This record gives sequence, C-alpha cells and structure tokens, in this order.
Amino acid sequence: MPQFPVFKPVELDDRDVFQNLFRTYKVVTSELTFTNLFIWRLHYNYQWTMYKDWLVILCREGKDVLWAMEPVGPSPRADVTCMLLQWMRDEKGENNPRIERADERFAGEMEGVRDILVEPTRDHFDYVYLREDLIRLAGSNYRSKRNHINQLLRSYSFRYAPLGREHIGDCLELQEKWCKLRRCEDDLNLVGEWGAVREILRAYESLDVQGGVVLIENKVMAFTAGEMLNDETVVVHIEKADPDIPGLYPVINQQFCENNWENARYINREQDLGVPGMREAKLSYHPDHFVKKYRITLMEK
Repeated sequence: MPQFPVFKPVELDDRDVFQNLFRTYKVVTSELTFTNLFIWRLHYNYQWTMYKDWLVILCREGKDVLWAMEPVGPSPRADVTCMLLQWMRDEKGENNPRIERADERFAGEMEGVRDILVEPTRDHFDYVYLREDLIRLAGSNYRSKRNHINQLLRSYSFRYAPLGREHIGDCLELQEKWCKLRRCEDDLNLVGEWGAVREILRAYESLDVQGGVVLIENKVMAFTAGEMLNDETVVVHIEKADPDIPGLYPVINQQFCENNWENARYINREQDLGVPGMREAKLSYHPDHFVKKYRITLMEK
C-alpha cells in the first residue's frame, strides 16, 4: 500500500483494501464505496494513500482544483485533517485546501477545531428512502408514480430480470442512446456520468454490485445497479431508462427494490448536485431522511 505522501491511482486490484476499511468505518455516504471511487476515478482523478491508520483520498477536478475526502479511519481525526489541509496548501499549492462530502460524524469531530471552518453542502446531501415505501408506492404521495406505472402496463408487457453478462451490450447501447438525446457531450457532469456507467458495466462481474433490467420484447429498456453501503442501507449507483417510454423509471426503481435487497431497510439514491430537475425527481419519492455532508476548510490566517 502507498504511504503518505506517495499516492497511487484507484485500480480494480485495490478493491479489498477499500472494502475492508469502509466496512470497519461503517460508512453512510454514497461516495465511500469502492465501486463509486472506481467508476468515477477518471473523471475525478482519484488518488489514494495511507497515512498511519487513515485512508486519504485526493481528487483533482480539471488542472487546478484539488480537494480531499475525509480521512477514513479511527477517531479522533483532527490532527491528520489539519496536517492534510496544510500539506495541500503548502506542498501542492492549493489556494483553497478543503475536504468535500464529509459525513456528519467527521464534521462533529472538526467543529470547534482552531482555524477550521465546517459548513453543510446541501447539493451533496444523499436522499435515503424506506425500501418498503419504494416497493409499495402507497398513499397519495405516490399517486403519480402508480399512474406512470399503470400507463406503462397499458401499453407494454415487461419482464424484470437480474442484470447479467448477456445484458451488458444492450445496456451500453441504451446508455449511448440516452446520451445522444441528452447531448451529454455538452455537459461536464453528464460526460462524467456517461463514463461512470460504462465503467460499472464493463467491470460489472468484478465489482461487488447487483443489478437489474427491465425487458420489453426481450430488449433491455431500463437498467440499474447498486450495492450494500452498510448493514441496513443499499446505495443505487446507476439507473437508466429509455426516454421514449414513459413509466420506465418508476418501474425499474420499484422492481429493483422488490426483487433485491430483502435484508435492507433503506435505499440511498445519492445526491442531486443542485440540478433542479434532479432535485424535483428525488423529492418526488419522499425521502425518509437525508445523509448530510459537509465542507471542511482551512481558514486563511
């Protein structure tokens, strides 16, 4: 394993190291899974190292913006955090050294530490739902979801199946269609997501994930994939549906929750990134709670 200050890129062979550390830490944020780091590794240029007992992950967006994730390991973490932020400023030349997407536990440790500013970042809050709610879609809150599903059922006969090797080609083809319609090449976030979807599908059998597909006339029209985040929560990493067929998103969401994850209580569907349409869509499923995240900044002297 690399030792600070030597960093290495995230690679598939690192999976067991990350999973063991995350399992011990009992993660709650969607970012802290090996799958997430692996499929987004090229977009965010993730690099990692060990500093004593802590996993340290750096991210570089573009050429100039450098930030870190919270050190993953035992508490207290104030000393390692202050060291890391000062190193980013003094050795890496980062004018605004910071830790992004930190969980509430870590934010609590850093509250009141000298020269440290802790602030919530609403755009990165994870949306967490009761699995039973997403399966039953009961009550007036979910009337529109039931209507969308019924609309699909009136027009099509579908079949749900676990995502397998035989579906990967169709999934990649559907993703390409989705991106052409949404003009992914014109949006940096969509370009990154495009790459992440390709990565999770191509490495699907090597990652600790489960997936599902909705088939119409034996053709994949929607697909999704996720994994256990902790003992009671699933995190959904990807979800795509043919935009020409209304009702597919509620169907793939419901079917995935119903046919998988029988031991899970919660479904984490990640953040909205501050995108209005995405926020509206995630709120429409009426989350049980949010996983709050924070920015930890080294204040200027």
